[in-house]
Amino acid sequence: MRERLLRILRAVWRAVDVSRRVAINVLFLVLIAVSAAAWIAGSARPKIEPDTALVLDLQGNLVEQYTGSARQAELEQALGGQVRETQLRDVTAVLDAAAKDPRIPRAVLLLEDMGDAGLAKLHEIEAAMARFQAHGKKIIAWSTSMDQAQYLLAMHADEVYLDPFGALELHGFGGYRNYYHQALDRLGVTVNVFRVGKYKSFVEPFTRDGPSPDAAAADASWLGDAWAGTVDEVEAARHLPPGSVADFIDHAPERLQAAAGSPARMALAAKLVDGLKTREQLRAMLIARGKPDVEQHTFRQISMQDYEDAIPDTGSDARQVGIIVAEGTITDGDEPQGSIGGRSTAELIRKAREDKSIKAIVLRVDSGGGSAFGSELIRRELALTRAAGKPVVVSMSDVAASGGYWITTASNRVLADPETITGSIGVFGILPTVDGTLGKLGIHTGGTTTTWLAGAADLRRPLDPRLGTMVQDTIGYMYRQFLERVGHARNLRTEQVDAIAQGRVWTGRQARAHGLVDGYGTLEDAVHAAAKLAKLRPGYGTTYVEAEPTGWGHLLTSLPAGWLRATIGALGIDPSWFAQISSDGALAQLATPGTLHVLADCLCQAP
Repeated sequence: MRERLLRILRAVWRAVDVSRRVAINVLFLVLIAVSAAAWIAGSARPKIEPDTALVLDLQGNLVEQYTGSARQAELEQALGGQVRETQLRDVTAVLDAAAKDPRIPRAVLLLEDMGDAGLAKLHEIEAAMARFQAHGKKIIAWSTSMDQAQYLLAMHADEVYLDPFGALELHGFGGYRNYYHQALDRLGVTVNVFRVGKYKSFVEPFTRDGPSPDAAAADASWLGDAWAGTVDEVEAARHLPPGSVADFIDHAPERLQAAAGSPARMALAAKLVDGLKTREQLRAMLIARGKPDVEQHTFRQISMQDYEDAIPDTGSDARQVGIIVAEGTITDGDEPQGSIGGRSTAELIRKAREDKSIKAIVLRVDSGGGSAFGSELIRRELALTRAAGKPVVVSMSDVAASGGYWITTASNRVLADPETITGSIGVFGILPTVDGTLGKLGIHTGGTTTTWLAGAADLRRPLDPRLGTMVQDTIGYMYRQFLERVGHARNLRTEQVDAIAQGRVWTGRQARAHGLVDGYGTLEDAVHAAAKLAKLRPGYGTTYVEAEPTGWGHLLTSLPAGWLRATIGALGIDPSWFAQISSDGALAQLATPGTLHVLADCLCQAP
């Protein structure tokens, strides 16, 4: 009986085992079949019919480089995740390719999901739009509502439409910030500040209850210059007489009342838009002007992402210009994209210098600064690159101020946008102490040290005046180093640099007048300048020098985006899982309690 039971159990187990193997093998074969089908579907370039409209649905913030990892952002987008950012280079590349494509007669610019964008980045897209229009092609812009940044891009389209229930914001530049001196005083926190430069306003929120007269005057100067240039641009783009924008803002209450409370009609009456259309009306207009897509009940179109996939890969030329993006806050060590690590960015520069196929470097800067030491690490590597015979050209984006300007001082040429925020040549340090706070709580600190320097920077104790003197001397030394580097780069005497430094912020237009930049230009202009300095013949290529992902991120993002989209869609897997395991890390902390950081940073933001 016992043996019979064992035989039955063995037979059942064999049946279960065989069934398990069959099920796994069938599942494996199904997975291979789905993947193969997806590979064929995803790797095939999208077919573009004649009279197809290019739809540029800009989503998220407009950035020079994806935050965290370019591969991760592309993976998230490929798998249908939320788009947090749009990369500037992708927009300009698509527009330039479509400009020469006879199948694309028009572009539709959708802006309702576009986030933050500085003026320099908007001007880059504007230049690409102008190149598209120069081929006789039209651009139509539409949004439910438009904030100021969205409108400053839309106004360069041939036609601008707004939803009848929408609104258009045009309000100028500037804003307000909090000042914490009184609150910190009540809490017993002492913020010890060391700085050189009367316009270095980064520290003022901690030491004052409002802006200093010098800081207010400096802000009024660069903000006024940026706004004046923008107003001229709006009035030129919309063919309005001088003073129209000022009148629109100054008499906004009366204008809105005359439009029966409709912000959209108010914008139409001011000729800031060409018409009011719902999304359905826009679709009907585009169907009438082009070809219908009967299956989708819309006009014949292709998205920016799909058109990017359709652009033929021409390969890279052996003689290239390497582009390195320095975007975000500058720290000392290693940082992912979206921040600048002194060590990691210097490593990218070294990589480009040692790459024999790269003959020149363009450094694209979009940074308000940060660590002075991190800035110096990057500057040194650029200086070594020039010494090795490879030209370096700096292209300033929205902001290249303080430490962001420091790193430009080892270049052959510096190009800025007229509205770039730059300058802020100054250095500061902050060392807070909370002895007053602890005293209010009845907490006292004591101990024994062998020298006065041991524990001198302890935030629980008042700052020793001797340490304060040493720190201020160090800040002064760093400022002199900053002045010397700028003077050497710009062929100015130290006293000449000091007169336009002191932490003062300038627009690109003002910086050019003061000799801090060589001229105006887009990223494309900077690439041409670098190629000319390297004596490259026409037909040279460009390549972005970026850090490669590691681990799972490298494995997953090495797969074709089209295949990933098709496979994940067929299998019904949650894309967020891939986004998590492909992450390359988090941003490092800039400051550590009880530690003094010597900073070349600018409390300024692109308007």
